[in-house]
Amino acid sequence: MDNIYIEYNFTVSPKEPATEILIAELGNVGFESFVENENGVTAYIQKSEWNLEILESIFVLNSDEFSIEYSKNEVEQTNWNAEWEKNFTPIKVDDLVSIRAPFHENPNLKYDIVIEPKMSFGTGHHETTHMMVQHLINLDLEGKSVLDMGCGTGILAIFAEMKGASKLEAIDIDNWCYENSLENVARNNCKNIAVFEGDSSLLINKKFDVIIANINRNILLMDMKIYTECLNENGVLLLSGFYEDDIPVIDAEVSKYNLKLETFIKRNDWVALKYNK
Repeated sequence: MDNIYIEYNFTVSPKEPATEILIAELGNVGFESFVENENGVTAYIQKSEWNLEILESIFVLNSDEFSIEYSKNEVEQTNWNAEWEKNFTPIKVDDLVSIRAPFHENPNLKYDIVIEPKMSFGTGHHETTHMMVQHLINLDLEGKSVLDMGCGTGILAIFAEMKGASKLEAIDIDNWCYENSLENVARNNCKNIAVFEGDSSLLINKKFDVIIANINRNILLMDMKIYTECLNENGVLLLSGFYEDDIPVIDAEVSKYNLKLETFIKRNDWVALKYNK
């Protein structure tokens, strides 16, 4: 007998980063499948796991920063893979890097990254991931040690290994991201990436030539001292996960540790900064 699911259709404005936060919070209370769309996200939970108060602990729904409306209805069991496949399209970055799912055809660019994101962040569709890939395209990573902090799907660590990095660590505080990164690292036949579940406390006494941190402004500000202490001389720090308006406060914090802003990429209102030590 098929399971009965409760389907919630959320209309989110502005869509990012509210949708990302919403998915994370819904996952914590038992929602198990998500399909993003141009207006927000559709989320599913088994009826046996659902209750009338299920959304009361979802803080983002009460945020003054976002407008989120929703409706719900009962549905029969859905083929989640088919739904996901319909909504995940392959992308190309600068005609050099393809980011696709296993069921997409290989477009035969120089680099081909195969990602099955499930609930993790980092398919290349979001502006911040796209820009970080652009920064990595322009870096010489041959033989370098690289940290991907807040790795999501592991996409940036995977690309860094493809570009020649020889020792890599990918860290995320979310268990789903940790598991998904392990899967994607194996899927792309990467040999040099160690994946860890945790936060910046894992970085004590570690050193890297390149540090990638695509998280959010508050976490970046809180952990900036640790990142800079872990960065080798002449190292590169790549930061994203925030808006152009946030550059002054980010730059003021990074400048405390004698790093210099070399360049940044802008995509819509999002930015990705490159610092040199």
